[in-house]
Amino acid sequence: MSTDAEIIRRSIESPAAFAELFERHARVIGAFAARRVGSHAAEDVLSETMLVAFRRRRDFDATWESAKPWLLGIASRVIKKHHAQEATQWRSFEASAGRGDHVSDGAIDAAGARADASAAVRALAPRIAALAARDRETLLLYAWGDLTYEEVAVAMGVPVGTVRSRLNRVRRKLAPPGSHSSARLTWIAKEELDGHLGTSA
Repeated sequence: MSTDAEIIRRSIESPAAFAELFERHARVIGAFAARRVGSHAAEDVLSETMLVAFRRRRDFDATWESAKPWLLGIASRVIKKHHAQEATQWRSFEASAGRGDHVSDGAIDAAGARADASAAVRALAPRIAALAARDRETLLLYAWGDLTYEEVAVAMGVPVGTVRSRLNRVRRKLAPPGSHSSARLTWIAKEELDGHLGTSA
């Protein structure tokens, strides 16, 4: 079986080869996106992630056999852009409704879907929501993206030591008060967050 690096290298001369990379990682990227933006927007995030990856395939660091950290890093940036666009659209909708402008049923449905996604994000445990953005992103890549420390470092473009210190800080902040538990962060993140969000959020 070819490594991701080999597939990407082949796709430079034969673009159709990139489809193999999509088939290999679409499920993981889609699941990560669904947990971050909801299933309604996950396909768009997946599509845009793979399009960006295809356009930037020459930039892939071929010393890494797996493209998963690289793809999840791209997905994280696409999700940030998605959240910014959603917030802008919602503010525009609120302003329009406040002025008494006519709003179509389709716009109301779309705004409702955005509100549902926002509600899912707000449903995160207060301790998760209180994390600094970079700590939260590190946690989600590690826990939901199933990346190693080294892969999170690649995805975020930071040193491995930074990932370690962020995850240690997150462990301390997520630990129940008075607890000295050494439970794995993956368990805390996956079990506790899924319990608060539901598996489809």
